[in-house]
Amino acid sequence: MHAGSPPGSDYVGPMRLGVIDVGSNTVHLLVVDAHPGAQPLPASKHKIDLRLSEHVDDAGRIADEGRDRLADFVAECQEVAQDQGVEDLRGFVTSAVREAPNGQAVLEHVIERTGVALDILSGEEEARLTFLAARRWFGWSAGTLLVADIGGGSLELAVGMDEEPDAAVSMPLGAGRVTRDLLRGDPPSPDDVKEARRRVRAAIGKELRPIAKAGTPDRAVGTSKTMRSLARICGAAPSSEGMYAPRALPRDELSKRLPDIAAMTADQRAGLPGVSPARARQILAGAIVAEATMDLLGLDQLEICPWALREGILLRHLDRMG
Repeated sequence: MHAGSPPGSDYVGPMRLGVIDVGSNTVHLLVVDAHPGAQPLPASKHKIDLRLSEHVDDAGRIADEGRDRLADFVAECQEVAQDQGVEDLRGFVTSAVREAPNGQAVLEHVIERTGVALDILSGEEEARLTFLAARRWFGWSAGTLLVADIGGGSLELAVGMDEEPDAAVSMPLGAGRVTRDLLRGDPPSPDDVKEARRRVRAAIGKELRPIAKAGTPDRAVGTSKTMRSLARICGAAPSSEGMYAPRALPRDELSKRLPDIAAMTADQRAGLPGVSPARARQILAGAIVAEATMDLLGLDQLEICPWALREGILLRHLDRMG
């Protein structure tokens, strides 16, 4: 019991938490100093561009090389977390492992090698947890919130006025997946770009009814590295200005820049502001998905939220502890 707390209270004091996030592009370890009811404060970050979505065979199975690199990095994250004094380390996987026929075998291999059990999140859970993070970031004054998140393997959309969204959907339209399946050239041909745009819009259009039925949002938000990079290309503040600098991704500016991005090679895209060499191949697919999402939902812009799925996981964990 904490000094000064009433007898019998369930006071939970400050603690250091770690989250391993296994995405389709990168694997992140985020370490935060956390306390129920308070903002989690980042203490350290550690990541690797693993690109699990590129270690997949024609049957969708994750290759042994990808599996082994994942296990190695989880072990590395474990060591970093111990060095950082983490009391509670959690890990989760998203679409790349979730959808692989041998995904469970990959997770069992990781447990055997490291002892770390990685939880599988469904697409809807991803959408709901990302929504929670955005709601906490913008607060109740944001009113009805619509959140769009583009990962490596999937696109998540969620809308609502509470901390639990009224509707949440996940679509296999991540930047890595769309690049791999529809935009293979460097640069892709104009016909391939046109076909990718058509197929992305058709896929989003089929899933929009639950989101559209929730009504016009008071605030539309974009999360993820892809969204942040696109906002930077379109003139948003650089990361050096800090996480509290307001940033937005305007649809008209994105539409204006999209043809130029499509005509560039990956090396040329890596010269754009906010685009790392590791993300350069995928940024065109991200732009196509983001523009389609905004257009089909009638959104003029997306405000960029620095919090996303990892923070949502931490916040939900803290809520359950508090």
